[in-house]
Amino acid sequence: MPPEDDSRLVALFDAHGRSVWRYVVHLTGDPAGADDIVQETLLRAWRSPRILAQEPESTRSWMFTVARNLVIDEARSARRRPEFGVADLPDAGIADGTDALFESLLVEEALAALDYEHRAVIVHAYYGGCSIAEVARRLGIPDGTVKSRLHYGLRSLRLALQEKGVTR
Repeated sequence: MPPEDDSRLVALFDAHGRSVWRYVVHLTGDPAGADDIVQETLLRAWRSPRILAQEPESTRSWMFTVARNLVIDEARSARRRPEFGVADLPDAGIADGTDALFESLLVEEALAALDYEHRAVIVHAYYGGCSIAEVARRLGIPDGTVKSRLHYGLRSLRLALQEKGVTR
């Protein structure tokens, strides 16, 4: 920091430090906290070359505004919000079948949106637990066709579920 900045910062403190400190004490009621706010205000003035370039008399409103914003920021910070302890923890949610029911309804609707060939392959493979060869034998189609329909059917199923808001 150049020596002229030192002198301008000292001049700012001499001209406005006490009045800004009184203003902050008036806002917060905390003299020790007011010292920190005034120090931070002067630090911000030091970091702003245009403020230090002005005459100390013309920066009074800027310093008051910065100090007020710092007080507001401090009041809003998490450090100022007390935590309240509770004697009993809230009850844990009871696992029921509601989520599974809604998921199965979504999958059922999405499967209904597929054409028959894709739906049949997916149902046999995933719900019937059949291998590719078993699905091919049951449906009377080649193994490669089963694989292809399974691939494109799952892709269509994923798109149908995304349209319903399922993102997994």
